[in-house]
Amino acid sequence: MPELLDTLRTTFGYDHFRPLQREIIESHLAGRDVFALLPTGGGKSMCFQLPALVRPDRGLTVVVSPLIALMKDQVDQLSAAGVPATYLNSTLSATEARSRLAGLHRGQFRLLYVAPERLMLDNWQQNLTGWKVAALAIDEAHCVSEWGHDFRPEFRQIAQLRDLLPEVPVMALTATATERVRDDIINHLRLRDPAVYVASFNRPNLNYKVLPKDGPTRQIIDFIKTRPEESGIVYCATRATAERTAEALAGRGYSARPYHAGLSNDERSANQESFLRDDTRIICATIAFGMGINKPNVRWVIHYDLPKNIEGYYQETGRAGRDGLPGDCLLLFSAGDAAKQTHFIDEMTDEHERNVARAQLRQMLHYAESAGCRRVDLLGYFGEAFTIDGCGACDNCLEPRETYDGTILAQKFLSCVYRIRQASQFGCGANHVIEVLTGADTEKIRRWGHDRITTYGIGTERSRPQWAAVFRELLRLGYLMQTDGKFPTVELTQEGVDVLRSRETIMLTKPLIVPKAQKVRRRREGEIACDEILFDALRKLRKTLADERGVPAYVIFGDATLRQMAREYPESPDAMHDIFGMGAKKHAEFAATFADAIRAYLRDHGRQTFND
Repeated sequence: MPELLDTLRTTFGYDHFRPLQREIIESHLAGRDVFALLPTGGGKSMCFQLPALVRPDRGLTVVVSPLIALMKDQVDQLSAAGVPATYLNSTLSATEARSRLAGLHRGQFRLLYVAPERLMLDNWQQNLTGWKVAALAIDEAHCVSEWGHDFRPEFRQIAQLRDLLPEVPVMALTATATERVRDDIINHLRLRDPAVYVASFNRPNLNYKVLPKDGPTRQIIDFIKTRPEESGIVYCATRATAERTAEALAGRGYSARPYHAGLSNDERSANQESFLRDDTRIICATIAFGMGINKPNVRWVIHYDLPKNIEGYYQETGRAGRDGLPGDCLLLFSAGDAAKQTHFIDEMTDEHERNVARAQLRQMLHYAESAGCRRVDLLGYFGEAFTIDGCGACDNCLEPRETYDGTILAQKFLSCVYRIRQASQFGCGANHVIEVLTGADTEKIRRWGHDRITTYGIGTERSRPQWAAVFRELLRLGYLMQTDGKFPTVELTQEGVDVLRSRETIMLTKPLIVPKAQKVRRRREGEIACDEILFDALRKLRKTLADERGVPAYVIFGDATLRQMAREYPESPDAMHDIFGMGAKKHAEFAATFADAIRAYLRDHGRQTFND
């Protein structure tokens, strides 16, 4: 369908599809159900927006969206591009809602965004059958699955629409889902022989780094003071930490606000809107913030605390660099955070949930302490192999951690696990093993006779936290395993038994340290070199235009568009036609204004040239 690319260019200003977009769109237009897993920033929305415009029957595409903010955000962007779209939710007045319903009855719109619970209201069945619905798109489809990281029971009811609209093709889209979650989504939404598309989870423009937590507020300030104009998110485990961090940053002159479930709805909405419009640069938030936030120019994400699982971590870091420009993801790690998480897990009442949470926490710990490529670990969690030797965009690839001969330490720990099992005929937890190694005098050690085994006190040269780090590395290397349950015990694996007997060399990795500042600047994936002074001037012009229209700045143009202008210096509206993101409506509305600004700039500044 050649008109697909034509519409992509004229409406949205893009001259090519992102990976799998064309295939997904063509399957959907052929009438097939589709399951699409594309990473954050991979262009999921275009997969149902573009078909809505080229479909010959001019029917309505109903988009099921979990968040009110996302509905408004996407409709604002579509309207700016000249696409007839609307939303219906509880934020509208009765008069405005009636006006939009009347427009839907007249066939005025091509896309309707709506929450799942509203779709299931009795009076909506008549609406849906009368609106000539041509397609149903389920955004954030992982909310359907109880195995997903953000299960919402109301999403399960969507499958009832199959009976109401039996001929309407359904598209389910998500950015994060393991194979189990994918199967769950397909089954619960009753997708019929769907075309399944799974893109790479790799986000090459994101840089991943883990630092030992050491004065986290100072570390965050050191990080952001070199990024004064950039937007970012600080994720915190608790409301109190989010509040405290926002206050600390604001007290030092940074534009920062909190976001968490303890705020009133009005305050939470105001803080989110301020962030979307670039009036606030930094949001300090619990995980309540972010799903469906379509702000493309978030340049960095910091995790103040250890996330509960890799899936949530991937989703949260994915909010950086949605526009394809470079983004930074920093995790501040402390083994104490893991202990806090373990305490929360122990308080869960459901044993199955506890076991799942413990397994997920172990995977997160493995990621945080791993000396290997961060991308290998992240993508491996989703079943994807990353085969490139060194990604060039994570701390461990850019500054490989030092290793050392840890054979003696490993032999001591493995031997202690073996001797405890031999003496007692039962296993013990990691903390008990470490207490035996360090010669602790505890009631349990005396009661079980572990002060009389040969490994008692043979590890006094190391502190308990140091032995805990050795234990976690042996666990990661596969020499030890940890059982499930409320009181997990440590056991030797067959590989552990083999190295204990063979005494082969075991190389361990030195703990994380705060690295020295990098002096050599490297080109980063997604980077667009440009005239930074002009870029800043264009950014201010964009903000003025956005404020006049009451929309976020990126609704006018994304950063990638402004950077291309600041690189190529288009001085006339005609020269603007080939600029990324310059669709026909935006060209008519904004091209002359930005061309005038570039001409004015060049009267006082020289042109710069840039290497590819």
